[in-house]
Amino acid sequence: MTSHDVAPEAIFKLLAEPSTYGEGEAVKVKRIDTHAAAVFLAGEHAYKIKRAVKFPFLDFSTLEKRKAALQAEVEANQPFAPQLYLGLVPVTHDSAGLKLGGQGETVEWALKMRRFDETQTLDHLANAGNVDSKMAKQLARLIAQAHERAPKVEAGPWIAALGDYIEQNDQAFREHVKLFDAKETEQLAKASREAFERVKPVLEKRGAEGLIRRGHGDLHLGNIALIDGKPVPFDALEFDPLVASGDLLYDLAFLLMDLDERKLKEAAAVALNIYFMASRRDADIESLAALPLFMSVRAAIRAKVTAARIANADEAKRDAVAREAQTYFALACKLIAPPKPKLLAVGGLSGTGKSVLARGLSSHVPPLPGALVLRSDVERKVLFNVAETEKLSADAYTPEVTVRVYQRLTDKARRVIAAGHSAIVDAVFAKPQERALISKLAHDNRLDFHGLFLTADMDTRIKRVGGRVNDASDADADIARRQEDYDLGDLDWHKVDASGTPEQTLTNALAKLKP
Repeated sequence: MTSHDVAPEAIFKLLAEPSTYGEGEAVKVKRIDTHAAAVFLAGEHAYKIKRAVKFPFLDFSTLEKRKAALQAEVEANQPFAPQLYLGLVPVTHDSAGLKLGGQGETVEWALKMRRFDETQTLDHLANAGNVDSKMAKQLARLIAQAHERAPKVEAGPWIAALGDYIEQNDQAFREHVKLFDAKETEQLAKASREAFERVKPVLEKRGAEGLIRRGHGDLHLGNIALIDGKPVPFDALEFDPLVASGDLLYDLAFLLMDLDERKLKEAAAVALNIYFMASRRDADIESLAALPLFMSVRAAIRAKVTAARIANADEAKRDAVAREAQTYFALACKLIAPPKPKLLAVGGLSGTGKSVLARGLSSHVPPLPGALVLRSDVERKVLFNVAETEKLSADAYTPEVTVRVYQRLTDKARRVIAAGHSAIVDAVFAKPQERALISKLAHDNRLDFHGLFLTADMDTRIKRVGGRVNDASDADADIARRQEDYDLGDLDWHKVDASGTPEQTLTNALAKLKP
């Protein structure tokens, strides 16, 4: 018997049998079907079989192509979830019949994966209110690490494809005239085309720097699972290398957009900031100019795909699917027209809670997903090329070095603003010349600027610096005491009482930012 003689139904029947897995009748097998695959959940593992199908966007019509697609899936997911994708297992046939992992003729290939609780994907957790900033931090660091390992690709084809996505989205919206407003559709397409032409030089430069790579490609909350207490992206897009590729921020933009759409704005702002902090790529600052387009295109694609589901949805669910498509469309329209950037500075002596406040303010400062926080403690560590939590010697805190740190912070803030994004600069700002430097940047660029200076008594500050764990700041109780004698000079920034809880300080600060 050749492989052509084995019907797919026979292979599916084999994988649906508990005895196939050598664990007896106690194993319960659950089958999940999609248009291009069948997945069998058995015990602690899952086995995926590609269907022998051919569509305009994929071709699994031969055994060789199905094997190649599964192997590509393993390779695509290695940077993100190596612990889940365990490799390929043959389905074989001999005189005794079909067997999983046997020695006979290979008639099909299965991808073996570690099974996880399907209810623990982040879309389910978000619906239950269980996606928080801590999880966003973990996820952003993991994505930054995976992006470092991601292979570089030729930039030109992907940049051209991004322009094609805009046109494809526009065409799809025009075909759903009852679902999407014609005028808004036209405005979205026009703004997207203009944004694309505006950022194309940035993308070409990013390509030359090797920052257009083969990423995850489908990084939404439904493709991230909480496993062993940590978020793990899975099911990276494998069937089209071009679609899976892109600027690294385009890959991240899917997650940021999805978090914002679900009103998880704090988590979205945290994910952006931790990603930038973890990747330590100065070149990413200029690419912020493309982030509104990236997020808008991601939302538009989501709207388009969701709209396509309406025709095959149960009649009782069609209105809900339509509303979901319209929500993504409205978000795409909002994202493509970001407001003018703002500049904030958060100062205060050590232990007043500057960094906690700066992070808390980020999600309140448009454009989405929130302001980029530039922290002096982190910038000093980058300057000396050490890890964020590695303690520096006294040589790193000379007046000359501190001047360089403030200059770097101001320069980075200038670049963030030039890219059309908002920035929050977090530093002590004890000296008038340090405050003047950042204020001048705002004045020269005609920016909406707010300077906040936090205040708290010395005992509170000493207690806080003593309780820090795994933090970039090197300030200790002795430094906090010495700062009490600082001459702050003429302080024309808003003073914010920071003696209470972080939530109270945030409330006090937001009150100062109101017009």
